[in-house]
Amino acid sequence: MNPSSLTLLIDLYELTMAYGYWKLGMIDRQAVFTLFFRNPPFQGNFAIVAGLQSAIDFIKNFKFDPSDIHYLQALQTHNGAPLFEKKFINYLQNFTFACDVDGVEEGTLIFPYEPLIRVQGPIIQAQLLESALLNIINFQTLIATKASRICMAAEGDEVIEFGLRRAQGVDGAFSGTRAAFIGGCHATSNVLAGKHFGIPVQGTHAHSWVMAFENEKEAFTAYARVMPNHCTFVLDTYDTMQGIKKAIEIAKNQKGLKMMGVRIDSGDLAHLSIHIRKLLDNAGYRDTQIIASNELDEMIIHNLKNQGAKIDVWGVGTALITGKGQAALDGVYKLSAIQDANNRWRYKLKTSEQFMKTTNPGILQVRRFFDTQGMATCDMIYDIEMKHAKHVDLINSIDPSKKKQVQSNANHKDLLVPIFRSGKQVYEPPTLLKIQTYAQLQLNRFFTSTHHFLNPQPYFIGLEKTLYDLKMLLIQSIRSIER
Repeated sequence: MNPSSLTLLIDLYELTMAYGYWKLGMIDRQAVFTLFFRNPPFQGNFAIVAGLQSAIDFIKNFKFDPSDIHYLQALQTHNGAPLFEKKFINYLQNFTFACDVDGVEEGTLIFPYEPLIRVQGPIIQAQLLESALLNIINFQTLIATKASRICMAAEGDEVIEFGLRRAQGVDGAFSGTRAAFIGGCHATSNVLAGKHFGIPVQGTHAHSWVMAFENEKEAFTAYARVMPNHCTFVLDTYDTMQGIKKAIEIAKNQKGLKMMGVRIDSGDLAHLSIHIRKLLDNAGYRDTQIIASNELDEMIIHNLKNQGAKIDVWGVGTALITGKGQAALDGVYKLSAIQDANNRWRYKLKTSEQFMKTTNPGILQVRRFFDTQGMATCDMIYDIEMKHAKHVDLINSIDPSKKKQVQSNANHKDLLVPIFRSGKQVYEPPTLLKIQTYAQLQLNRFFTSTHHFLNPQPYFIGLEKTLYDLKMLLIQSIRSIER
């Protein structure tokens, strides 16, 4: 669960390619890799970046320890020979990370084809980071985006992440809880994550508490004695409407009891919450919150809101922590530039019969432009080596008929910021709470049409024209060579 080294969080082909670069004398060849995704998750429009802190922690500790070396020495080919020769193993043993890494800060809205992370340095080192970075960034970005959608559907109501028992393994629960908080969740039921990340923890009691006593009234009475200042009753073990009446009776009869809330986990949540609210208000418990759970997601919450449900707090488990509706973010990590033997940059791209799978060449950056009110208007993907004219033309690389012109000196922000320089960390990550606040501020800088769950208004992302023209030339060149 907590190995001393995570450096071997590597797909084998990264090691065999690294071996090839070493064997061919290419280990110091400078290269640039770009991490991005092609399709926004959940049929939406954007993603919320998450996982950068975890990526930083991984890179800081990226060193092959003795157990890693021992394992790699034991790997064999099909005929029983060592898979890697000893001199390469020795190289890995003395390995020191020396790349530059730039990344988009956590909580930022990001769109398809925009680089989330750019790694520049010796090709052998940059290649070895591929699978770990994708594993970390893809999952946490997916869950942060799901959480953001759920919190938007809740329209300011409190959302608690309840997913520990349904998460995909221990790290799915642990890193997923962190990402859910970035996306806007107010608290978690996951105590380990609460301890480690400083996320508020909340919870009620389970149906098993009620079932452990002779009847519901006895169970509620006992729980009220145990938790007089933090009491929330689960109402639907047997009959929800009878349960609320018993909860009110016990609250009235037990002096000093603070009935913070009641939770419903089954049935018609809108209908039940409306009637429960009336009973609580009539009994003088207007501050007692109604908490709902039961396989909730953003669409169900949205529909319950439209039905007039009187729910104050939403406990969301499976759909949130597993990113229900989207098995994974389709992030990829592609070579976009490499230096030749004379240290000149050669820009690279992958072509495909599916044009959407053709990658962008260059040492890439994303520039976000804003109007005079501070609202985001468009994003430009550009190469940092290229100079810009006063009027910059942007071309959508998937649909070249979509174009836009911006003033190069307009209000803007470059999204990729320095994280490592020559292997040394130069970025100080903000606290998790600041990241969550930042994410909400970023959402507010986009028009609400961008946030719609269904048929969101497209947001313009374009390649700077010089870069677009270069891409087209490279595609033509590759096709002519490979014919």
